[in-house]
Amino acid sequence: MKIAVIDDYQDTFRKLSCYSKLFGHELLIYNDTEKDPVRLAERLREAEAVILTQARSPFPRAVIERLPKLKLISQTGRSTGHIDIDACTEFGVVVSAAGFATPHPTAELTWGLILAALRHIPYEVERLKQGYWQSTIGISVQGKTLGIYVYGRIGSLVAKVGRALGARVVCWGRAGSLARAREAGYEVAQNRNVFFAESDILSLHLPLTTETRGIVTAEDLARMKSNALIVNTSRAGIIAEGALVQALKTGRPGSAAVDVFEDEPVIGASHPLLKMDNVIATPHLGYVEKDNYELYYGLAIDQILAYASGNPANMLNPEAIAKVKK
Repeated sequence: MKIAVIDDYQDTFRKLSCYSKLFGHELLIYNDTEKDPVRLAERLREAEAVILTQARSPFPRAVIERLPKLKLISQTGRSTGHIDIDACTEFGVVVSAAGFATPHPTAELTWGLILAALRHIPYEVERLKQGYWQSTIGISVQGKTLGIYVYGRIGSLVAKVGRALGARVVCWGRAGSLARAREAGYEVAQNRNVFFAESDILSLHLPLTTETRGIVTAEDLARMKSNALIVNTSRAGIIAEGALVQALKTGRPGSAAVDVFEDEPVIGASHPLLKMDNVIATPHLGYVEKDNYELYYGLAIDQILAYASGNPANMLNPEAIAKVKK
């Protein structure tokens, strides 16, 4: 098969151990992102299968209808909100997606961002290189209130580290996650307003869905302390559009650490958060870790091999099989 891999930012795909499974197939690997549907379709016009890395590139009808040779989209992970499944079915494109990688890398990065922000690590590193010694006073995690929104696979790991470092851990979210938090011995906030008002460090761990888009509002942020830190390693869209930038300008919360942006990749430092002194930011590194990549891409490759052998796996739209191009 002719297989295209897009958005391989670090040119990592061909260095993974699972890459060798594709021996004998023709591969097209792209390290940049093409957002224009027409140009993306032109890039993929010969592909019979495409591997998508998370939600790095939307795959709308405008792309799918321009790819007459495409038979399979193999998605890393289970998130498919960026793919027009109905259009895929109409044009005979099978979408295979299943499984998820370990939550540990994102939880680790969350704590990297928290500690980097509280102890001013990026700033102090640069100051030391410039010849200065001790320019700031840091803040400890011990004794602070760590808000976890939501207590799930990643949030539970972040909570565990917070407890180990001496923080008071308080959780918020839907009934199911709050029940799990209570069962694990964590405190649940009295209500949503108190949760935002009391958190010294507030870490967001919600998936982005129709229901959660914009769920953190400007009013929520305005309730936070002027010295509080908000951390987002989930998705930018869970915070109402423009609300975080405005909140940081007005001083509530006092600072932010983010790994995610509304429109990625961010090239040329073209996002307002990157111009703010009270923000530290990373380029969506949460899941970007070698073992995680082996898991993600290994399954995506297995889905392609299963399809090529006539036994497609993890299909989200099996009815597309009847329309697959010969």
